[in-house]
Amino acid sequence: LEAVRGIHAMGGHTILGVSNISFGLPSREWVNSTFFALALENGLSAAIMNPYAEDMRRVYFSFCALHNMDLNCGDYIAFAAQQSAAPGGVKEDTHSKTLKEAIIKGLKESAAAFARDLIQTLPPMELIHQHIIPALDVVGQGFEQKTVFLPQLLMSAEAAKAAFEVVKAAMPKTDSNKGRIVLATVEGDIHDIGKNIVKVLLENYGFEVCDLGKDVPAQTVLDAVKAHNVKLVGLSALMTTTVPSMQKTIELVHTNCPGVKVVVGGAVLTEEYAQSIHADSYARDAMETVRYAEKVLAGKQ
Repeated sequence: LEAVRGIHAMGGHTILGVSNISFGLPSREWVNSTFFALALENGLSAAIMNPYAEDMRRVYFSFCALHNMDLNCGDYIAFAAQQSAAPGGVKEDTHSKTLKEAIIKGLKESAAAFARDLIQTLPPMELIHQHIIPALDVVGQGFEQKTVFLPQLLMSAEAAKAAFEVVKAAMPKTDSNKGRIVLATVEGDIHDIGKNIVKVLLENYGFEVCDLGKDVPAQTVLDAVKAHNVKLVGLSALMTTTVPSMQKTIELVHTNCPGVKVVVGGAVLTEEYAQSIHADSYARDAMETVRYAEKVLAGKQ
């Protein structure tokens, strides 16, 4: 190991038979895989080993993921899926033919390029509803079913954000001020593209938006409601596991600010579920949020 490390430090390369270390010992695979990990960490370039040895493959794919040598952890996820015989999780290629594919695969630059092409012929909201939202629905469902994993979810969110920035730049602006709204993606949820779409649409319809971002604790939402003296809060959630955080936030706002309304939205929500957690309104899409905001802030609800 000292020799491998020293040669690596000088810019040299090494190849090593990593299984000889355990010769004569019982349960050799334990020693071999641990030694392989140590050798990789010290700069080993290539190993002479059994490529079908599961312990060695686990070490290799884990090492590459931890050292940022595996784009989006694609190889690791594909290997893990093979081990569990789970559907999905197969590594995607780095090409896509549509904006939807680019977002699902987490290809940020491709997503932005497709959006720039599409915005020439599609109105902004149609592009969002026909391409961006369906892609996020696929990713969100995969995450819930454990066929899509956190690194892929984050990369897809970044790709969707890149496409959305193109759409945002193409949307007309208005200078009117119809009122102030607090928006947040609830605590535990890191997916904020839906909230961002609502934000831009509200701003383009003349509302002032206080965007608290993603993974926002209930108390932070309440503090913002009081600080900005708002009448309406919009909450978003992508994952079923974060809906309890949404319910907690609604209860806190209603208890401390009885006159404030809360509108909720997100891929996992339905109107019935929204009612069960005592939301004042459920918005199926961004435009429904705008319509509800106009009712609330005009004093009609």
